[in-house]
Amino acid sequence: MKIGFVVNPIAGMGGRVGLKGTDGVYKEAVRKGAEPVAPDRAKDALKKMKRGHTWLTAGGSMGEEMLLERFPDDDIQVVLSSDGIGDTKIEDTTKTVEAFLEAGVDLIVFCGGDGTARDIFEVVETDIPMLGIPSGVKMYSGVFGINPEASAELFNMFVSGEAGIDTVEIMDLDEDRYREGEWEIKLHGEAKTVYEPHYIQMGKQSYRSVAEDDLKYDLARYMIEEMERFPEHLFILGPGSTTAEIQKALDVDYTLLGVDILKGKKVVALDVSEKEILTEAEGSKGVKIAVSVIGNQGFFLGRGNQQISPKVVRLAGLNNIYIMATPTKLKRISYLRADTGDAELNKEIRERGYMRVLQGFREYKLVPVQA
Repeated sequence: MKIGFVVNPIAGMGGRVGLKGTDGVYKEAVRKGAEPVAPDRAKDALKKMKRGHTWLTAGGSMGEEMLLERFPDDDIQVVLSSDGIGDTKIEDTTKTVEAFLEAGVDLIVFCGGDGTARDIFEVVETDIPMLGIPSGVKMYSGVFGINPEASAELFNMFVSGEAGIDTVEIMDLDEDRYREGEWEIKLHGEAKTVYEPHYIQMGKQSYRSVAEDDLKYDLARYMIEEMERFPEHLFILGPGSTTAEIQKALDVDYTLLGVDILKGKKVVALDVSEKEILTEAEGSKGVKIAVSVIGNQGFFLGRGNQQISPKVVRLAGLNNIYIMATPTKLKRISYLRADTGDAELNKEIRERGYMRVLQGFREYKLVPVQA
């Protein structure tokens, strides 16, 4: 088969430094110490993909470098030259994909986030199936595997004729408004992708109702009790309306879409990066983490909360993570999922089999972790 392969080399760089994305803020991300993550995640997927196909790609960090580490020179055709990481533009992606169309590729594999998915979709629409290797800060579209290894498995099933094609939603969050604390997700259209329910992630599901708000308040009351039990511990609160309810109940400031730190029911710092979390944790008696589950997907780590990095998780310990979800949300979740970027940590989480999810005041439910 002919496979189109393109990488957004800066995708996901803004995650751990608290920028909630990299669109338009690449230089600021670098200044804050961000490092590329997409090339390594692309390599993780490629090393598990079957050989024997022709790969069309862009030069350098947009695909060629990663492919050369896995496949023979003769199997790779560069359709567009590219500069280094940081110098790539949206137009480079769209021109590359246009070249894929002209060459008649059977599948487009890309590494990036929702923005990359949207850029590719605007060129191909439903002409060619597209399969994403997740590397962005937020990924709400249904074209991504649940992690790089799952994307590789989907690819292998596709080229072997074992997986079908389905239509899924392409969604994207407005990053500028996201950084200002506003959550606006737009549906851009429906694309074709390789589908197998255990490996492909579903689109994000949103919930909003009076009853749901009451349930979130019950979760908040329990977490406040925990803060009273552990007054000397740092509480790292992930993004989302579920965790924000804790700070609302305490009548303190919060960032709806950032990561905040509390201690003794008081705000230590708002909208922090991984580095700031690790700095604040130095000398603390302990660290506890509260995160919500992405509706319909089941992710509690690695989607939109990359500031809570593997280093932060190991500092706290898996037993000190409070996973929060209302019963309404849990009804649409078959598995818990984590895509931390650390293979060993992902393995430790999977090997637990089940993890507790706080679904009410002092009420937990055991939910299986997808292996």
